[in-house]
Amino acid sequence: MIPRRVLYYGADQPLPLQRSLHAGPLTMVYDVDPAFGGNLRYIRLGDREVLRRVYVAVRDEDWGTIPATLSNLQVEAGDDAFHITFDVTHRQGEIDFFWQGVISGDAQGQLSFAMEGEARSTFLRNRIGFCVLHPMRECAGQPCAVEHTDGSIEHGEFPEFIAPHQPFLNVCAISHSVFPGISATVRFHGDIFEMEDQRNWTDASYKTYSTPLALPMPVEVETGTRITQRVELQLKGNPPESLRKDVSSRVVCVVGEAPTHPVPQIGLGVAGHGQPLSRDEQLRLEALNLSHLRVKLDLTGAGYERALEQATADARALDLPLEVALVLSDAAEEELQALARLLERVRPTVCAWLVFNVLEEPPSADRIRLARKHLESYAPTAQFGSGTDSYFTTLNRNPPALEGVDLVTYSLNPQVHAFDNQSLVEAAETQAVTVASARRIAGDLPLSLGPITLKPRPESDTPAEPDTLPSPVDVRQLSLFGAGWTAASLKYVMESGVFRVTYYETTGWLGVMERPTGSPLPDQFPSLPGSVFLLYHVLADLGEFAGGEVIPVRSSDTLRLDAWAVGKEGKRRVVVANLTNDLQTVTLQNVSGVATVRYLDENSSEAAMLAPEVFRQAPGIRQQTQGGELDLSLQPYAVARIDVDDR
Repeated sequence: MIPRRVLYYGADQPLPLQRSLHAGPLTMVYDVDPAFGGNLRYIRLGDREVLRRVYVAVRDEDWGTIPATLSNLQVEAGDDAFHITFDVTHRQGEIDFFWQGVISGDAQGQLSFAMEGEARSTFLRNRIGFCVLHPMRECAGQPCAVEHTDGSIEHGEFPEFIAPHQPFLNVCAISHSVFPGISATVRFHGDIFEMEDQRNWTDASYKTYSTPLALPMPVEVETGTRITQRVELQLKGNPPESLRKDVSSRVVCVVGEAPTHPVPQIGLGVAGHGQPLSRDEQLRLEALNLSHLRVKLDLTGAGYERALEQATADARALDLPLEVALVLSDAAEEELQALARLLERVRPTVCAWLVFNVLEEPPSADRIRLARKHLESYAPTAQFGSGTDSYFTTLNRNPPALEGVDLVTYSLNPQVHAFDNQSLVEAAETQAVTVASARRIAGDLPLSLGPITLKPRPESDTPAEPDTLPSPVDVRQLSLFGAGWTAASLKYVMESGVFRVTYYETTGWLGVMERPTGSPLPDQFPSLPGSVFLLYHVLADLGEFAGGEVIPVRSSDTLRLDAWAVGKEGKRRVVVANLTNDLQTVTLQNVSGVATVRYLDENSSEAAMLAPEVFRQAPGIRQQTQGGELDLSLQPYAVARIDVDDR
């Protein structure tokens, strides 16, 4: 029997403490985060976010986040005011930093968050201090006024498309309208602040942080150094009583009337463990109706020959072409010549070549021409792609030359700055924003996204410490949360109209199913040998509609529940994901007739993992819609599939 919390989010551990608070007309959540200690989230006026988050971060010389341990928490909270004090220790390696936090909110809607810290060791840091997140949805493209450190006022706006560099520098205060006649001002004390567009890394926010990037770093912090900062939020205007309300308990999802885009081609990465696919694995992967497998070949080093051989064998077993990501150096001519000889021996079927430099910047037009010279005759119909194998920000800051390019590519993951479940949920929606911004770079060229993974892929092949999960592995890969996050990611990728997407890998702890031998570290990654991960079923639900069309769905609360819909040959399918640890009720609108519902939840998960074929053939629950609506209740982190026959 799998522990319930393992089914929910991969680890048999409780989620961090959260507490709802009120400060006059404002509502918010106090949150204890293992990376940042005590912080505030989702500061709202009515149903509109004013700020997404306020927290303190300690970053080492490599931008690593030093974990936080919270103690001595004291909370005094009433109906319209609160006062919180706590201690936080950040300790890792040579770093030992302690700070005391004081957060207060009053009946007028004014907030104050102060930190007073001291270095208990001498260490190198890139940043210590506050980060304030303005929400993407409420702020994008909206006017704001920025007070600079010299006293001047700059009238600008939060970027609509993702800004490659800092929109505002030397910030001591920033104001923006929340509702007509009501504005919010955030004021910073104790350091010089500036703003970056975190959507570059799929965070759904604009981050104003301390310590400008233009200053030299890392900086040595000596034992005894004291750091004191404060952030204040003040409302201007008189919010009416109608805004003093909590979020509705029911989520509404409205299914669109008509399709907007073709369902994109969906593929998986070739497994990095190098083991061949078993017959059972082949059959289960065939059920996903994939369009391709992706393999990365670093032509600058040794070992890529074996990687191509294994990828070719897997692709042949599944009757799929390869999307081949090529990493080239300044010796590209010789590297491509060697690859051409290897291709004649291995003979893979290739649908696309993605051309990258050994450094992260996109390749030049000359490099694309060189790749075409050596590879076009081998696979005349294969597309040539350019962009980056790294974050969207790399593409945004260094747009590729498009001469001779058939498609543009970049990868995505939701864990660059924050790592908790809620932050990952927030990031899913931003994937569509990266697509909108990428189109300004790519023009009419199709976009091939990937890999999309839960964690960043390693920048080197340095092995993990013994008995430690490798850095790209996330235990949520096997869980209901992983399935729900994949559903949310698919929604925004599909509705944005991309051409091709690659997710995860085929097998292993970065894949869609476990190997027959099981997890190499079962105590840390508690998968079932030979099972599928629960996200497999989300991809299979879409795979059954390969070649169909995407129907947009609008959720009234995307942080709690989101959904996607597809149609094909008179049939429609809606997949709804509960993205929280609580029971959620949802009303689907614009659905009619008899619906067939299948739940992937704590009651069905183990069977779905061990016997996916049986689970997928189960008849489901038939429910009659009423007036074009269907009401559902979803267990924590559950995913529901709803089939409606329009014929």
